[in-house]
Amino acid sequence: MCKDCGCESANARATGHGHPHPHPHPHDHAHPHPHDHAHAHDHPHDHDHAHDHDHPHGHAAEDGLRRIEMERSLLARNDEIAARNRAWLTSRGIVALNLISSPGSGKTRLLERTLDLLRGRLACAVVTGDLQTDNDARRLADRGAPVRQIETRSSCHLNAGHLRDVLPEVAPPGTRLLFIENVGNLVCPAAFDLGEHFKVALLSVTEGEDKPLKYPTLFSAAQIAILTKTDLIPALDWNLAECRKALQAVHPGMFVFELSAKTGAGMDGWIDYLVRLAG
Repeated sequence: MCKDCGCESANARATGHGHPHPHPHPHDHAHPHPHDHAHAHDHPHDHDHAHDHDHPHGHAAEDGLRRIEMERSLLARNDEIAARNRAWLTSRGIVALNLISSPGSGKTRLLERTLDLLRGRLACAVVTGDLQTDNDARRLADRGAPVRQIETRSSCHLNAGHLRDVLPEVAPPGTRLLFIENVGNLVCPAAFDLGEHFKVALLSVTEGEDKPLKYPTLFSAAQIAILTKTDLIPALDWNLAECRKALQAVHPGMFVFELSAKTGAGMDGWIDYLVRLAG
């Protein structure tokens, strides 16, 4: 079980908004939700009886309420840190993109190609998260950008505190784009604001056309979607039109890129967009 969210709070809310802007902008998502869930349960019992039998006293409901309050408190604290991260980034002219997808969708391959194509054009930085290993950081090293690996151990997502702790080190003065490669997971990362300016949802063509309908929290929160591994479409029983339809059903007007980091098809549009995004 995730030590931060218990793997149950990710659908509590969808952050972000529905259209990409080619400029950084602050969003303060610090909004704690105080709710007084104290319930007085006075149960007068004017007769003696042994409590060696099962009967409901509402304890499960009370535990559920306490769990909800803990999750809300955790998210509120996370959002406070995220707001400070975003202010720090914005004040330095850095645009941050939070890349979220299932494992194996091609986030690291996309970043490899992206860093290669932006090298010498834009100063970039990368934070990459996994439960264990620095495999992704080693793949992204020596591509002209500082890279910092975060091992989350028992957490199925990065949180704002993770990012806060590495920002000064990974994003030196002059950095224009910060890529955050989140832990491979379509659920929990969507609920945790890191302080990014944009959420980017990656969807591999090998995952099925209806993935946005199955995981609407991410695809409704992300301002940008990237369909990856499009070079595999001819070998798959996969319908591009149906996937586009599913994306628009969950997030009308969503900005979508279709590309193959392996062959380079569609990468020019993605790179041009990033250059405009960085100003």
